[in-house]
Amino acid sequence: MSHNSFGHLFRFTTWGESHGPALGAVVDGCPPGLVLSEADIQPFLDKRRPGTSRFTTQRQEPDAVEILSGVHEGRTTGTPISLMIRNVDQRSKDYSEVAVKYRPGHADYAYDAKYGFRDPRGGGRSSARETAARVAAGAVARVVLGPGVSISACLVELGGDAIDRANFDVAEIGRNPFFCPDAKAAARWEAALDAARKSGSSLGAVVEVVANGVPAGWGAPIYHKLDGQLAAAMMSINAVKGVEIGDGFGAAKLRGEENADAMRPGPDGRPMFLANHAGGVAGGISTGQPVVVRLALKPTSSILTPVQTVTQGGEAAEIVTKGRHDPCVGIRAAPVAEAMMALVLADAMLMHRGQTGR
Repeated sequence: MSHNSFGHLFRFTTWGESHGPALGAVVDGCPPGLVLSEADIQPFLDKRRPGTSRFTTQRQEPDAVEILSGVHEGRTTGTPISLMIRNVDQRSKDYSEVAVKYRPGHADYAYDAKYGFRDPRGGGRSSARETAARVAAGAVARVVLGPGVSISACLVELGGDAIDRANFDVAEIGRNPFFCPDAKAAARWEAALDAARKSGSSLGAVVEVVANGVPAGWGAPIYHKLDGQLAAAMMSINAVKGVEIGDGFGAAKLRGEENADAMRPGPDGRPMFLANHAGGVAGGISTGQPVVVRLALKPTSSILTPVQTVTQGGEAAEIVTKGRHDPCVGIRAAPVAEAMMALVLADAMLMHRGQTGR
């Protein structure tokens, strides 16, 4: 299987399966001399780690990262950085029925149609377990970006219930299991997700990820637009079915004068923007404003509610997906979205430096 790499000057490749002995990433293009250790990576993996609340899969994985190469005496060497995360709590027997029946909404049939073969244990490469490797690679990207760029993601909608922007509190994001900035919404979501989980179903979500401190000038016109790279990166995340930059589809409802990000002279001699409908990107190039991306994630396809399907032999059947699954994949997608934002921005930073010398 090809197409397991992403990026240009800063490039990463993920490897491994949901129920294999391990998974990981190889990060290439990292500048030498940067301080890096497992301790710089582990906190981000801990945010994504399963089994941390009743609202995520109960698979118990420590997700402890090991650096196998590319670092010597605590500093990057400029050579490929190999990262490994061991799987320790697989239950492959839970997928015996999936081996002969396709799960509607999942990638089972599509993989069979393309390759004529698939790994049914947890979905193999189509499992969201693969995103742990991205989070590890994203932590390396954050080191490349440095402290001047901060990235934060949160859930702004779950099961069709959106937050109240008037209640937006950044500090609240780390206080609840939903990465939700609205305490009142988090309380509602708790009841809604409990009900969905107990009924054997699942819910979708919308994740918003924002990068602050991105200078003007990153990205390139036409075929390598920063927002195009971000859209591709976010769409590569499992269960993502839609991506918005800035106002996104909402911009289609505005008049020209409403949508324009008006400018005035700033105190530092640079333009000061009065709005950010464009999400920090214009013409494919960053404007110096916060880069804002939203992701729509579908409900988890692996559910206990019976669903009509067919077998590999083409016979009509019904399937109930047993095992341990997230009732809302959007929750743990928040740290994954942060990682993908960091990976795209690190690549954009190095490409900008390579072209302009700045």
